[in-house]
Amino acid sequence: MGKTAFIFPGQGAQYIGMAMDFVKNNIELEKNLTNFDDKYNTELYKIMSEGPEEKLKETRFTQPAILFHSIAAMKTVLNEINIIPDYVAGHSLGEFSALVANGVLMFEDAMYLVHKRGEFMINANEGKPFAMAAIIGLSADEVRDICEEASKIDIVIAANFNTPVQTVISGSKSGVEKACEIAKEKNAKRVVPLVVGGPFHSPLIQKAKIWLTEEMKNINFNETTIPVVSNVNAKPVTDPKEIKNNLAKQITSSVLWVDSIKFMIEDGVDTFIEFGPKKVLAGMLKKIDKKIEVISIDSIETFELVKKDLETL
Repeated sequence: MGKTAFIFPGQGAQYIGMAMDFVKNNIELEKNLTNFDDKYNTELYKIMSEGPEEKLKETRFTQPAILFHSIAAMKTVLNEINIIPDYVAGHSLGEFSALVANGVLMFEDAMYLVHKRGEFMINANEGKPFAMAAIIGLSADEVRDICEEASKIDIVIAANFNTPVQTVISGSKSGVEKACEIAKEKNAKRVVPLVVGGPFHSPLIQKAKIWLTEEMKNINFNETTIPVVSNVNAKPVTDPKEIKNNLAKQITSSVLWVDSIKFMIEDGVDTFIEFGPKKVLAGMLKKIDKKIEVISIDSIETFELVKKDLETL
């Protein structure tokens, strides 16, 4: 029998109406949202259900919205089917969702932390011109080399290793523009500028790392027996202190998603269950290894479709 991993998406999959079918089906989930709004004086519930889209795209709302949707999907499944994963992992912000899944963080604490993380990641850049872009069709090593060359102009790093041929770069506007120019010269299939609120996973938001470290001092990180495969080194971790350190490092470090997935596959994981909006990770995983099974749950409807498959795990 193969192993199972729970995986959780990061930013970019949000949409108006997200998670609302789960909320309508479960009074506890609705309470989670209303309590969050009351406690932190936000309108997250309204923004998720009605918009406007500009608000939902604000990182401080996007992050808790996606985490909420992911955990709502997971709780809906686990209320009916008992599945204990061998590993959990999440893409960037999704690592916080993963830590709710393995019991390290309480749901409400994780919501609060990613709300603050979103604020910190925007404010840390202090208005300097920045950019992010996806380079498609070149290997990770080629993109690393391109960033190194472009860094002679200004800061740019390979920020997200999403698939073997899709890497997101992040940094100063001039550094990213130079890297995009070089990537085109090297025959990248596509170079896609990304609409983002900051130069995420780059040294330009170092202050966010410091602020998040301070914020996490007030939050309880529990012991766990289910390892989280960390974004910063693609290694399994169960120690709460190490997990906390990795979350801080993750702010300015590259997301080693390809390596994380490969580590789990090599350790016998053959079924990945993705909880969260829009099945973003399933597409990435199929480009990493066509043979693995990915079951994505982003709504009650999709859960009903895959329930029989989940019951056999």
